[in-house]
Amino acid sequence: MADKKITGEVIGIDLGSTFSCVAVAGKDRTIEIIANDQGNRTTPSWVAFSPAYAGSERLIGEAAKNQATLNPRRTIFDVKRLVGKKFDDPEVQNDLKYLPYPVVERDGKPCVELEVNGELKTFTPEEISAMVLGKMKETAESFLGKQVTNAVFTVPAYFNDSQRQATKDAGTIAGLNVVRIINEPTAGALAYGAKLDSKRKVNILVYDLGGGTFDVSVLNIDNGVFQVLATGGNTHLGGGDFDQRVMDYFVDLIKTKYKKDISEDRKALGKLRRECERVKRVLSSQTQARLEIDSLTEGMDLSEPLTRARFENLNLDFFERTLEVVKSTMEDAKVEKGQIDEIVLVGGSTRIPKIREMLKKEFNGKEPSKGINPDEAVAYGAAILGAMLSSDQDGLGFSLFDVTPLSLGTDIKGGVMSVVVPRNTVIPTKMSERYYTVHDQQTALGVKVFQGERPLTKDCLGLASFTLTGVTSAPRGETSIEVTFEVDADGILSVTAKEIGTNNSKSLTITSYKGNLSEGEIERMVREAKEMAEQDQKEKARIDARNRLENDIYDVNKAWDDKLAEVKSALREASEWLEENENASMQDYEEKSRELAALWDL
Repeated sequence: MADKKITGEVIGIDLGSTFSCVAVAGKDRTIEIIANDQGNRTTPSWVAFSPAYAGSERLIGEAAKNQATLNPRRTIFDVKRLVGKKFDDPEVQNDLKYLPYPVVERDGKPCVELEVNGELKTFTPEEISAMVLGKMKETAESFLGKQVTNAVFTVPAYFNDSQRQATKDAGTIAGLNVVRIINEPTAGALAYGAKLDSKRKVNILVYDLGGGTFDVSVLNIDNGVFQVLATGGNTHLGGGDFDQRVMDYFVDLIKTKYKKDISEDRKALGKLRRECERVKRVLSSQTQARLEIDSLTEGMDLSEPLTRARFENLNLDFFERTLEVVKSTMEDAKVEKGQIDEIVLVGGSTRIPKIREMLKKEFNGKEPSKGINPDEAVAYGAAILGAMLSSDQDGLGFSLFDVTPLSLGTDIKGGVMSVVVPRNTVIPTKMSERYYTVHDQQTALGVKVFQGERPLTKDCLGLASFTLTGVTSAPRGETSIEVTFEVDADGILSVTAKEIGTNNSKSLTITSYKGNLSEGEIERMVREAKEMAEQDQKEKARIDARNRLENDIYDVNKAWDDKLAEVKSALREASEWLEENENASMQDYEEKSRELAALWDL
C-alpha cells in the first residue's frame, strides 16, 4: 500500500448504529481499545437534548441513552440508517414509523427537527453523527493526553458512494481529518489477521452483524497481505430490527392480554425498547428471560416471559436472509465452503446462538472463530490501518487491498446500465469505457453516474450527472468519448469524460450528489459544532461552579458544626470557672474574655 504517510497518531473509529468504539496503535505494536469517561470500551451512538426547562443540555453516549424513556422525542439514535439517504427512500419511510423523534425533509434529506434553547433547529444525520464522533475524539484525546486530528473511519461494506461521502462529511464537522475509510468486515479481518501467524495463508469469511447493518466479506490473507475477494451485505439489517420484532410482539400481546394500546405512547415504547434490547442480550446466554417494566402505561406493570425459541422464530426470516448474502458473496469470490479456513464473527448481534448454529450448519460443522471481541474488532482493525498510514506508528507489517461493494457505471440509450467498474473490483482503481454520439451533429454529451447491480439505471442509485460541451459536430457514431471512473482507497468516485483526439474534457468528483452536503454547508456545520461544543463547556463550567458552591456550603456547615461544638464546650468551661472564681482579678477575667473571643476569630 503506497500511501503518503500521515504525521502523528491516526486513531481508528467504528461509528456504529448502536455503539461506537475508538482504538489506537501503540509504539509497542499493540492496539489499545480506549475506554470512555464512564470506563466503558464502547459508547452508545445516542444524542439527546434535555427539555427546555432543563436548559436544553446536550447529552451524548450513556447519558443520552439513560434518560431516553423520560425524554423520547428529544433522544436520537439509529441515525446511521439515515446517513447519505434521501427522505423518500422506502427504507427511511419505514424507519420513521418506529423513531420516537421528529424527522422532517430538508432539501430531499431526512433531518431531525428539535427545539434547542427556545429555537427550532434542524440537524442533518451528518451533524448528529459528528456529535458522536466528537465524543470519540474527546475520549481518544483524554487517553493520549494531546489533541487528535487524524482518523480512520469504518463503514458497512455495502455503503454506497453517497453514504461514504456523508460519513466523511460527519468526520469533518467533528474536526477530524478522515485519512481513510475502510469497510467494517475488512477491519474485522485485519483484527483477526493481527493474531495469526504472519506467514500462514488462509481464506476467511467475515460475518459482520451489528445493530443496524450487515456485511459479509471473503478475504485471502497471505504473508501479511489482505486481499478482499468479494463483499456483500444489507445496510438495513441488524440487531435493531430484531428488537423491533420483539417490541411488535409485546405490543400485540399487551393489546390482547391487557386491553391497552401503547402503539402511540412514545414513553411506553421507549421503556419497552430498552427492555426488549436487554432481554435479547440475556437470551444469548439463557434459554428464557423475563421482561419486567414498572408502570409501563397508566400505572400498569408488565411482567412477561420470552423464550429463546420464540425470539428465534420471531426473527428467523432475518437470520435466513443473512445466509443468502453469505452464499451469494461466496459465489462472487469463487470460493467453495471447504476452502474457507476461518469464519470470523464481528458485531454484537453475532452473539445470538441461533446465528452461530446456522453458520456452523451452513459450513458443514465448522465452528466460527471466537478469537476476537465482536464489539471491538472493527475499531481494532481501523487502528491497525491507522498505524499503516502513520509515520509515527509501526505499520505492523500488513498490506491491504479492498474492493468496490457495488458496480459503477453510466446509462446508455434506452436507460441501460453500462458498467464501467464491476462490483468487487480491487481499489484504488481507474477504468474506462468508450462511448459514441447517438445523434447527427451532436455537440454535447450528458454523463449520468449510477451505482447498483440492476440492468436498468432507473433501478440503480443515481449519484451525479454532468455535461461535456463543445463536442466536435459530426454524423452520429463518428465522435467518441472516453469516460473514466476512478475510485480511491476510500471507495469515493471521480468521473472524467474526454473527447478522443482533443483536449476537451470535464471531470467531477462525486461530492455534489443532492443527498450530500456542499462545502458551504459543511463549513457552517463545523462552525455550529464548535459553537455547540463551547456551549457544552459553558454548561459544564456552570454545573461545576454549582457543584463547588454546594461543596463549599457543606464544608462550611461541617466546619461551623465542629466550631459550635468547640464554642459550647468553651462556654461551659468558662461558666464553671466563673462560678468557681468569684474573687478573681480583673486581669484573669479579661484573659478569659480574650480566650472566648479568639474562638470566634473576633
